[in-house]
Amino acid sequence: MMKRTAAAVCGAAVLAAGMTGCGAGFEGSGSKDAASAEQLAMRLDDPWAQEVQADQGAKAEGELADGVYTGTGKGMEGLVTVKLLVQDNRISCLETAQEGESQSRGGYEAIRDGRFAAMIEAAQGAGIDAISGATITTAGVRQAVEDALSQAEAAAAKQEQGGFR
Repeated sequence: MMKRTAAAVCGAAVLAAGMTGCGAGFEGSGSKDAASAEQLAMRLDDPWAQEVQADQGAKAEGELADGVYTGTGKGMEGLVTVKLLVQDNRISCLETAQEGESQSRGGYEAIRDGRFAAMIEAAQGAGIDAISGATITTAGVRQAVEDALSQAEAAAAKQEQGGFR
């Protein structure tokens, strides 16, 4: 019985050593993948470096009253605020801000560096693309833009009613 146990232990040791030797060459393990990922990242375009192009002649849909409107939405860790200037149905984003969004969140940088503001102006509304790593903050920005624009629409409706009396 002692010989069988010794043979089993030796066999298991040989099998384990053989499998470890193969592990380093197996695709998907080892430092080769880390180097490949780093090299791939160096070749890819930086999504933050892409500029958002706004059509200077584009206008928002619907009837909006001229003025400055502030809307709020719910971000990842607090409220997101957007201040919009509406002139002749053209939207300009004066300010985007957040309460409580931490620097570890993707939306913090997009708000701080004006990326959301540029996207709002390019879209002339709340139809902005989500930013990777900032899905909830993007939804909060959309809510804030919709809130501000609903105020501008309500003001336009009041002006229209007042003009017919």
